[in-house]
Amino acid sequence: MNDLFDLTGKVALITGATHGLGMAMAKGLGKAGATLVINGNTPAKMEKALDSYRQEGYTAHGFLFDVTDEALAQENIAQIEQQVGPIDILVNNAGMIKRVPALEMEVADFRKVLDVDVTGPFIMSKHVARHMVERRRGKIINICSMMSELGRNTVSAYAAAKGGLKMLTRNLATEWAKYNVQVNGIGPGYFATDQTAPIRVDGHPFNEFIINRTPAGRWGDPDDLEGTAIFLASKASDFINGQIIYVDGGILATIGKPSNEQ
Repeated sequence: MNDLFDLTGKVALITGATHGLGMAMAKGLGKAGATLVINGNTPAKMEKALDSYRQEGYTAHGFLFDVTDEALAQENIAQIEQQVGPIDILVNNAGMIKRVPALEMEVADFRKVLDVDVTGPFIMSKHVARHMVERRRGKIINICSMMSELGRNTVSAYAAAKGGLKMLTRNLATEWAKYNVQVNGIGPGYFATDQTAPIRVDGHPFNEFIINRTPAGRWGDPDDLEGTAIFLASKASDFINGQIIYVDGGILATIGKPSNEQ
């Protein structure tokens, strides 16, 4: 059974993994035995992140580049393949959000969100998958969102991007399944991260909203994503393709009051 989830000897490239949920998923893959390749675009964050990975005993390499720059992405992927080893697992986690009402959003900002959240994963998948197709094996995991399914005030660009990423996931799976390349997605719910810390306090309206709307009755812990990431990166998911697994405590399962309300 352990062999199904063992990633020993695998090389996993995780974009935007210098902090937050990307780091949590990367550490999960590391626990399963993978060699980690961490992408980011800020030198100070990269140095701090690599120190954290290595202190916890993970084998981690850092590569600084912008995933929306195709030439840079292609160059770095080639370097990773040569210096670290064949990329067996790609996690497209790098992303951004701009919270602006649609009537007030600049078109340039809308395009920027789509560029990072959809075009970036396309570029990375395209150039990593070239090698995966040649080897007839590979796992690509796109980090989607509940906004891949739902709309919400002020996030029109993000919802459009994450909805697009869901469909990109399905289309790439359709094209590459015959080469034994699995392309799936993870849709995180609301998680306890440094970004959400200011609103995760008693009495804050959004904190109360999330706790009351989530059937599990709590925010997600970043560690809650580890198992799903390992599953989709391992041979346990070899016949799963084009699927999005939502790790959300049950929010998308209900339109009414969750089970913890009377």
